[in-house]
Amino acid sequence: MNIKDIIEQKLADVILNVYQLKDINLEIQENKTEFEGDFTIVTFPLVKQLKKNPESIGVELGEALTEQTELLESFNVVKGFLNVKVKNQFFVDQFKTVTDQFSTIEKKNATVMVEYSSPNTNKPLHLGHIRNNLLGFSVAQILEEAGYDVVKAQIINDRGIHICKSMLAWEKFGKGETPETNQIKGDKFVGNYYVKFDQEYKKEIAALMEQGISEDQAKKDAPSMKEAQQMLLDWENGDEKVRNLWAEMNSWVYDGFNQTYNRLGVNFDQVQYESNTYILGKDLIQEGLDKGVLYQKEDGSVWCDLTEEGLDQKLLLRSDGTSVYMTQDLGTAVERFKENNIQKLIYTVGNEQDYHFQVLFKILGKLGYSWADQLYHLSYGMVELPNGKMKSREGTVVDADDLMQEMHNIAKEKSEELGKLENLTEEEKNANYENVGMGALKYFMLKVDPKKKMLFNPEESIDFNGNTGPFILYTYARIQSLLMKANYLNKEIADVELNQYEKELIMHLANYKAVVEKAAELLSPALVANYLYDLVKSYNSFYQSNIILKLEDENLKQFRLNLSNLTARTIQKSLSLLGIGTVNRM
Repeated sequence: MNIKDIIEQKLADVILNVYQLKDINLEIQENKTEFEGDFTIVTFPLVKQLKKNPESIGVELGEALTEQTELLESFNVVKGFLNVKVKNQFFVDQFKTVTDQFSTIEKKNATVMVEYSSPNTNKPLHLGHIRNNLLGFSVAQILEEAGYDVVKAQIINDRGIHICKSMLAWEKFGKGETPETNQIKGDKFVGNYYVKFDQEYKKEIAALMEQGISEDQAKKDAPSMKEAQQMLLDWENGDEKVRNLWAEMNSWVYDGFNQTYNRLGVNFDQVQYESNTYILGKDLIQEGLDKGVLYQKEDGSVWCDLTEEGLDQKLLLRSDGTSVYMTQDLGTAVERFKENNIQKLIYTVGNEQDYHFQVLFKILGKLGYSWADQLYHLSYGMVELPNGKMKSREGTVVDADDLMQEMHNIAKEKSEELGKLENLTEEEKNANYENVGMGALKYFMLKVDPKKKMLFNPEESIDFNGNTGPFILYTYARIQSLLMKANYLNKEIADVELNQYEKELIMHLANYKAVVEKAAELLSPALVANYLYDLVKSYNSFYQSNIILKLEDENLKQFRLNLSNLTARTIQKSLSLLGIGTVNRM
């Protein structure tokens, strides 16, 4: 329990004793260093109930807290705000308590599955996938730190009409070339053929429209689209030639994906493939028909009527017998709860799919699965660039690999400008550039609330000042330099009299666990990122306002080194929850 929590508890006891009022929660604010006192208690909510002015309530509460607790050193009331100065010993004890706050995690005895990434095997990962992967991985890290057992999962969209488009284009135009013969990553290689299909498809549409056919009809009649649809039917019917081509092209893509995941620093405990789960989804369709939850139209298509739930009628099986995404997602969810002892399943998917997940959860509930109310869509806003949105089929995406390399290059340029890595080997320098570049990218992506759309600017993200990853990393490196110069060893010390900067820093350090709990509850890495920024600002104020290495008082010097060391450990641990590594020099 941190000092703020202790004050809240003591204050509640005092309000009950003095005014006989229960469940009164007054706002308690941490004071900045320029204000007198450590905390401010807002008394105005009591004015109406007690029919007293806020100044007299503040005085009464201050006197009661002084008399009835060992908490306060002094207090003052300004315009109804009760400013309290907490006794030094409470901060000293708090520091001793939080020194080992990373040693144990209180287990929740619950398992959560977090799904993220879930790419299509017809194109490489892009900027949008980066936000998805970083968000899902960070949420998984935070849940683990909060005491949950976590299963990190992805479902690979490895079949469907979009996959067949890439396959068909390669058959027509590939001339037997492979990623190896072209010396290109497998996912990019296959993605190029997805773009090639779209280019040829548009030519066919234009030619048909010149013959007087409407655009909608031309899109249906275009030979390439009909061939792709036939290829999908052939795949579902197990055609050996189509299946072999599908397996080979997917293997190229998986190799490319894994290279990207490794550089991005994300991983998975489980991988599922829609080519397996869509069959289970079809079984569920029959189950739903038997139960009367679903209905079949004259053309053979199968639907679910959700109009009574405020939604619409949802197609689950086409008239030709092929499944849709919803069918596959039904099967995947059932399989996950069947094969894993999980209490919650979180889907990390962009907000353009909000309606899809509303429908998915409703249908599973209608089918009688009791765990349907344990499904959660972690909906996040799209990432946009200064020049607008991205379109995969037109090849106008920001490629994930290209972006990561750009971040590395910018970090190199900035680091060389600062000129502080001269004594490192080239290998060490490159590792530093990579950590700083990737740290900038990840922090910039995760500091924004997931629900908000964001504008990504690489140059802005790698600024060494302000609320950025490099600013956080630079402070960590500064502390490491300080500890190295001091030949630091963690030694026991006698109690010290703390100044306001030290108290404020201790309060930030003591908030770590509460922030993690809140971030786990809200599934928001942004809370950890912004906690980090506040912690780093507090440390920098402490560092600039206090002598450390030249102190003659060895006990106080050791305390400030211990405080710096705990700050570095907290920065490092918090960064790890965001998937960010640290550097000792910048």
